[in-house]
Amino acid sequence: MKKRSELREIIMKVLYQVSIFEETNLDYNIDELIKEQLEVENEFVHDSIYGIIEHKEEIKKMANKYLKDWTIDRLNKVDSAILMLGIYELMYTDTPSVVSINESIELSKSYSEDAVTKMINGVLDKIYHEEIK
Repeated sequence: MKKRSELREIIMKVLYQVSIFEETNLDYNIDELIKEQLEVENEFVHDSIYGIIEHKEEIKKMANKYLKDWTIDRLNKVDSAILMLGIYELMYTDTPSVVSINESIELSKSYSEDAVTKMINGVLDKIYHEEIK
C-alpha cells in the first residue's frame, strides 16, 4: 500500500502525461495511464485525476487569479500538474488544507526549482486565506 504522498506523485505524473497527449492531439485513455503507474487500483488516485480533469477550467481560473504576472499555462507541465493538484485538493476535497499545501510543496521540492516551489506555496496560501477560510 502506497502512502498518500507517493499517490500524489502518481497523480502528478498522470496529469503530466495527459497534458502531453492533449498538446500533441494524441488519443489516450486515462484508466490505462493510471494502470501504467499503479499496480493496484486506488480510489484516491482515480477520483483525484478525474476530479482535476472535470474541474480543470475552474482550477486554471483560480490559479491565474493568484499567480502574479504569470498564467498557469506558462508554467512547465510538471509545475502546472502540481499546482492543479494542490488547488483541487484545497477546493474540492476534505483533505485538511495544511496537508494539501504541504504535500504540494514537498512534491514541488522534488521536481521544481526553488523559485517555483515558493510561487506554488504563495498561490496555495492565498487561495487558502482568501477562498477557503
